[in-house]
Amino acid sequence: MPLLALVRHGQSLWNHENRFTGLVDVPLTDKGREEARLAARSLQGLTFDVAYTSVLTRAQETLALILEALGQRPPIIRDAALNERHYGDLQGLNKADAAQRFGEAQVKLWRRSYDVPPPNGESLEMTARRVLPFYERAISGDLRLGKNVLVVAHGNSNRSLVMKLDQLTGEQVVGLELATGVPLVYELSPEGKVLSKRTPSP
Repeated sequence: MPLLALVRHGQSLWNHENRFTGLVDVPLTDKGREEARLAARSLQGLTFDVAYTSVLTRAQETLALILEALGQRPPIIRDAALNERHYGDLQGLNKADAAQRFGEAQVKLWRRSYDVPPPNGESLEMTARRVLPFYERAISGDLRLGKNVLVVAHGNSNRSLVMKLDQLTGEQVVGLELATGVPLVYELSPEGKVLSKRTPSP
């Protein structure tokens, strides 16, 4: 049965600085690179036929480090559909500063509601609207062919995929936390039904 491994990129510079990152292209920290290598250790023994990532550096670097540590060189598909959620006017702001500026309740609503976007940004619902058609169009096609697929993307793009795979509602998925550099591995039937899910440890 085909496997689908989802990994959120390792810690980025703005994760470390507690800033809203979104579509801003920031690099990994040293800790983030180490998280990528730990993710590879968690995935040891699995062979991937194809890998998907976003067009943002932090995800691409995480993927490169994972594949290097695994000693694998599958074809890599990069697509903006897997980019992080666009945080609009919040991008670049420290999260504590944003709470002072806009009010803690308002920032929490933008961050944790399913369908309320920040000003000039995307809600999680809007993010899912671009991630899930790409999944159906590309990733699920490889899975139906029996390929093992590795996806290294972002907190909200991966959250959209988990929502579909785990059949979560919009209300359920907003409470889902995906740690940086921690893989989720799904075993799927040829029809795309989830048979098992695990979080392997290094």
